[in-house]
Amino acid sequence: MMLTKDVDTTLDAQLIARLGPDLVLVGEAVLPYCRDWHGDVQTGAVAVLRPRDTVEVQACVCTAVALGLAIVPQGGNTGLVLGATPDAPARQVVITLERMTRIRSLDADNFSAVVEAGAVLEVVKDRVAEAGLFFPLSLGAQGSCRIGGNVSTNAGGINVLRYGMTRELVLGLEVVLPDGSLYEGLSTLRKDNRGIDLKQLFIGAEGTLGIITAVSLKLLPAPDQVATALVGLAGLEDVIALYRRARRDCCDLMSAFEFMPPLAIVLAREAMPDLPIPMDATCPAYALIEISGSGLVDVEDLMQRFLEAAFESGLALDGVIAQSTAQARNLWAIREGMNLGQAQRGRHMRTDISVPLSRLADFVAEAEAAVLAEMPGCVCVSYGHVGDGNVHLNVLPDYTLGPDRVDPQILNAKKIVNAVLDRYDGSISAEHGIGRLKKDDFEARLPAVHRGLLTRIRQALDPAASMNPGCQIDLS
Repeated sequence: MMLTKDVDTTLDAQLIARLGPDLVLVGEAVLPYCRDWHGDVQTGAVAVLRPRDTVEVQACVCTAVALGLAIVPQGGNTGLVLGATPDAPARQVVITLERMTRIRSLDADNFSAVVEAGAVLEVVKDRVAEAGLFFPLSLGAQGSCRIGGNVSTNAGGINVLRYGMTRELVLGLEVVLPDGSLYEGLSTLRKDNRGIDLKQLFIGAEGTLGIITAVSLKLLPAPDQVATALVGLAGLEDVIALYRRARRDCCDLMSAFEFMPPLAIVLAREAMPDLPIPMDATCPAYALIEISGSGLVDVEDLMQRFLEAAFESGLALDGVIAQSTAQARNLWAIREGMNLGQAQRGRHMRTDISVPLSRLADFVAEAEAAVLAEMPGCVCVSYGHVGDGNVHLNVLPDYTLGPDRVDPQILNAKKIVNAVLDRYDGSISAEHGIGRLKKDDFEARLPAVHRGLLTRIRQALDPAASMNPGCQIDLS
């Protein structure tokens, strides 16, 4: 999808005159910032503003608003719902935080760090690890995504089961508000009960209430023992039964519990032919399990005893425990390779759904059956985070029908899956956010009181509707 633009070049000149050429990109230089992560959408913008510190963010916001321009905040541009993709090229500027990468402080005794919003997640994790600590947010895009975007979208990932969403890892925020003023809330206190917790307004707001410029992060002791296993089972119902046992036997030491179909192994092999895969795609379902700990706990022995019991009971059909860090990485690479394999096959429908865990297996079975009944040439790929009730039920279209039929198939598959989801009282967005991609589906399911609260909050903080308009909800 391509949106054309008719930019008033006098705006380009005014931005450069007021902010200086080092802070302003114009012309074709804006295009990489106006393309979504998958490359499905290419738009444009009047300019891309590249501040180097918080004061310059304030200047960029004030200048854009003074010129009547709306602002699209952007971190690593790895989001999956078009939340950081401009949709009005002649009236919007992108403000990227990519130059604000400093780790302002790292306090080992307080188990906290203060980092700027443009810091890449993987860099932060590595720096924290050098201090013997651990920041548990773990995403496939962690080599590119940035902390500000993680917070602004309330990112999830594979460790939510044990450590919670990003919201639970944030101690404080610094935010430039739509009027250019600064909310200074970079506290590292664990307990602070002085009224409404204002930072929560901005976490998950996707840049609609302000631009996050720095974050106080909660850190933890580094786990020095990690055990990873891939287990084959007879179906998703058995995966959930195994998870139930793991919650009892492994308690809070379980940090990840993913489920995948056998097609995951096929797709991973397509995308990464040289990847060592220790199991064939012969089981109806697979669980990827990780437990971790430190100190006196013997994590490897715990995993061994847990799986022995699962095999003895007949619940587990096949399985392997990683014997090294490299083997563990290879097991996780199957999970990531599955995503690459889907992308290589072509455009497809991606979902990010949550339902009560007790109904997860029934939902997947009903939704997949509904899609295949109406579109028998499609392929369903359901996988996700068992402990969170989060499933990515993706649909690969029937590509033999031709490229002009792909988008209609994707739209129809989404309608079918969402109709089933509504019967299960689930969520259309478990961890990716709403952005622009899911806005219509979100608004269609938004109760009047809920919408009224969201609208009043946005109008109170941004009466001119200058901050990421078109994202999450329409204010008109």
